[in-house]
Amino acid sequence: MKKNSKKWSERFSEPTSEIVKRFTASVTFDQRLAMVDIEGSLAHAEMLKKQKIISASDFKSIAKGLNQIQKEIQSGKFKWSIDLEDVHLNIEKRLTDIVGEPGKKLHTGRSRNDQVATDMRLWLREVVDKTIAQIETLQRATLTLAGEHVMTIMPGLTHLQIAQPISFAHHLLAYFEMLERDKARFQDSYKRINTLPLGAAALAGTSYPID
Repeated sequence: MKKNSKKWSERFSEPTSEIVKRFTASVTFDQRLAMVDIEGSLAHAEMLKKQKIISASDFKSIAKGLNQIQKEIQSGKFKWSIDLEDVHLNIEKRLTDIVGEPGKKLHTGRSRNDQVATDMRLWLREVVDKTIAQIETLQRATLTLAGEHVMTIMPGLTHLQIAQPISFAHHLLAYFEMLERDKARFQDSYKRINTLPLGAAALAGTSYPID
């Protein structure tokens, strides 16, 4: 790569130290956002086409390139570069390698700031959905086990002292209710996660007529 190929390095005449590269790069862990980054970019590109900011031909090239990148990542053939810092620049660079000039237009009306915020929310939505599904699976298993132990007697404790005889099913259902509260917390967080930051750009919007 060129010695000042990073987005923020134009002011420097010397190449970036390898130690600094490793310290500032996030691609080793944020590549988990790759699928939602592509999903968000496809939606952004479609909006740019709809608003006539890019041509239908450019959109077609961008979509084809992003779909190819998605397959490369899923198959393990995509080559991640620490020089490109993060998942977003890795995908953007690969896109321009594949489709050329149209790939450079994808970032029109968008900043890495609102792109990252969007990716995080898309990723968190998926994680919350999966977590809720796992909680419900555990709850069903707890109910099944409780049903088998309605008549199983165990000591109920209060202040670490044996207090009352209770059913083991009753004890298990206490955990069902704990899980129910956890599920409610995730469901509540989903409402706040499920908002779209795209359009904020770097800070205060963009002059492009985005939708």
